[in-house]
Amino acid sequence: MSAEAVRFLHSMAQAISTMALYRDGHPARERTVDQSYETLQRLRERDQTPRFSFLGGEVVYQDQGLNELKEWDWAGRLAGAGVERLEMTTDVLREEYEEFLETVLARLAFAAIDLSDSALARPERRSSIKFGTIGVKGMANVARAEAVTGTIGYTLQEEADAVRWLHQEVEDGATLPLLEAEAIVRSLSVAMHSDSQMIIPLLQLKEFDQYTTTHSTNVAVLAMALAEYLELGAKDVRNYGVAGLLHDLGKVKVPKDILVKPGKLTEQERDVMRLHPEDGARIILQREMRLDLAATVAYEHHIVLNGTGYPHLHYPRKCHHASHLVHICDFYDALRTNRPYRAAWESEKVLAYIENGIGREFEETAGRAFVKMMRAWGARSVVVDEQTAIKVEAPAATEGAPPPPPPPPSPPA
Repeated sequence: MSAEAVRFLHSMAQAISTMALYRDGHPARERTVDQSYETLQRLRERDQTPRFSFLGGEVVYQDQGLNELKEWDWAGRLAGAGVERLEMTTDVLREEYEEFLETVLARLAFAAIDLSDSALARPERRSSIKFGTIGVKGMANVARAEAVTGTIGYTLQEEADAVRWLHQEVEDGATLPLLEAEAIVRSLSVAMHSDSQMIIPLLQLKEFDQYTTTHSTNVAVLAMALAEYLELGAKDVRNYGVAGLLHDLGKVKVPKDILVKPGKLTEQERDVMRLHPEDGARIILQREMRLDLAATVAYEHHIVLNGTGYPHLHYPRKCHHASHLVHICDFYDALRTNRPYRAAWESEKVLAYIENGIGREFEETAGRAFVKMMRAWGARSVVVDEQTAIKVEAPAATEGAPPPPPPPPSPPA
């Protein structure tokens, strides 16, 4: 039985390594996942509930050390990414197994950029696959209870640090770190889900010069939440999350004195700011062709449904559905944030404005779904800062459409 366990672990490591090289749907990727899944099934024919522990350089299967893996470097890599224990119960589905492998890959990417490991230590909860750090089995029940009351039991410090690092890498001229961007999105997805319901964790802006980091993180969360509300598939949800995370990437080209100016921009400064959608799309396409959807969203997220906005389209056309979706999430978070020249709007005031602008400023399907989601899931929206988890009381759902508020003083940049 230990021989089957060793073969399975080797196949799992091979699958994760291959997934890092090839995009979703590539034959090589699919083949190695299939092979590893088949190896798991053969192991489970002998042992229906295999259990592994990775402690430093040691690998323990059930309660027996695997001497064949005494020098296996993946033991340390998995433990360093917060995967110290791994348990398989009955009826592990192939799709579920692939999702587990993708999440481990994301955690390994976080470990590679030397972030704090507290986010990585969160226990993962799957119907048939459980993994996390040694001794955290009881933590999941605490997290579940907190989520019901609209509380998040941890911060998003690691995710925010990773977004800042990603922006700095691009600003310094390095290749766009796609793996880390996907890792951030997967970690945000973990933060959003519990056994009982989904929560929407939104970062609270503490310093104005961190606005782009905070805003990008929040738009990614809102985009994934709306994609799930619209019942899109898991891969589409993640792709929309990456698009939301990178939608403002072009702002790395905006001079800092304009980007963090504590007041309204002049018309000349606004013209500079309006270049960021084109710059963002160009950066993404030049450095990572796989992100064509994210490039499209970066280019289109400030184009308004009625043809206004920017950049100006010489030949009018429909924008991608993801661009409409991210446009609304971008608009909502921008108006919900305190700025030097205006106070943050209340959530219901922003939702009423979006509702009143459906068909002119906002695409109908995405606009109506966003308003319904935020009113239905209001109790699941929590505000956190990077240091402290904060419980907030969300506005109650309302019946009917409230009177529209006055238009915003200026469109979000």
